[in-house]
Amino acid sequence: SSPLFGTIVTMMSIVARSNVKFASGSILRQRSTSLNYSLPQFVYLKINRSFALSSSAADELLSHPSDLDASPNSRGRVVCITSGKGGVGKTTSAASFATGLAERGKKTAVVDFDVGLRNLDIHLGMERRVVFDMVHVLQGDCTLRQALIKDKRTPGLFMLAASQTRDKDVLTMDGVGKMLGGLSREFDYVVLDSPAGIESGARHAMYYADDAIIVTNPEMSSCRDADKMVGFISARSRRAEEGSNEVTQTLLITRYDPERVAEEDSLSVSDMQELLGLPVVGVIPESRAVLQCTNTGSPVISTGEIEPAAGAYADMVDRFLGEVDKPLRFITPEPVSFFKRFFG
Repeated sequence: SSPLFGTIVTMMSIVARSNVKFASGSILRQRSTSLNYSLPQFVYLKINRSFALSSSAADELLSHPSDLDASPNSRGRVVCITSGKGGVGKTTSAASFATGLAERGKKTAVVDFDVGLRNLDIHLGMERRVVFDMVHVLQGDCTLRQALIKDKRTPGLFMLAASQTRDKDVLTMDGVGKMLGGLSREFDYVVLDSPAGIESGARHAMYYADDAIIVTNPEMSSCRDADKMVGFISARSRRAEEGSNEVTQTLLITRYDPERVAEEDSLSVSDMQELLGLPVVGVIPESRAVLQCTNTGSPVISTGEIEPAAGAYADMVDRFLGEVDKPLRFITPEPVSFFKRFFG
């Protein structure tokens, strides 16, 4: 209780508070990580929020808006996987596309933008590993590093989950821009699994895209909705607003059945190219393996070339990365054997 002892205690308290207030991002991340694994989540969130508010950690750890203003050569590309209507295989395609990029040595982050209805974690087999999501990052409750989940099977692949319960109104252009800026500094490709249509999550995902892959089925209604998305991206993206290079848009056709096309019950690849005016980056054949992979939490592309849909996704990734002359497979009916013709 001596005056000297009291002075020492006071000085130690001041130093401790200063360390919390002025700690670097790396130190804050270390403290947050240890808290994450030693405390219940609701306790951690409360403590971590106090760190973020006292040190402006949210701005620091989400990176800076200028990151998305940098030249394409100095940051990773943001690729939006989108569609005009639901149920066309968009999330299935995002999972396989991101996995394929990582398998080819590209450090890849895939982000689920479907706030309130996340599914990407199931397609990648990560649903049990989600602790923090995109909304936690945007609100400064955790760092990007904490929220990203590393894929155990594919080196270089990381996922950022959407919130399962939060309101879509939490998304803001500034917040999403900072988040994607931080990701694009760390990754070669940032793949955005956008919700269908033009609701909030879709608008935010498409706004910052460098590339957009429009997913559609070979039917007229799906193509009509896809055409609306093409126009929306051309007019409402950040690149469109700034008058810079346009978003590179390509078409991914899913659930393609050559036999139905031959019977004129479905649109052909050339029909869809003519309707939408986009180059085709891939054609994915109808396959039962897609449902099986979803149920087992494995991307279709990981099933190997023996499965036509997996081979088609692999071709799609190669074309996206520059092999534009790679021929389209699985677009013509298989020859009917003698026994099948004879016995039906």
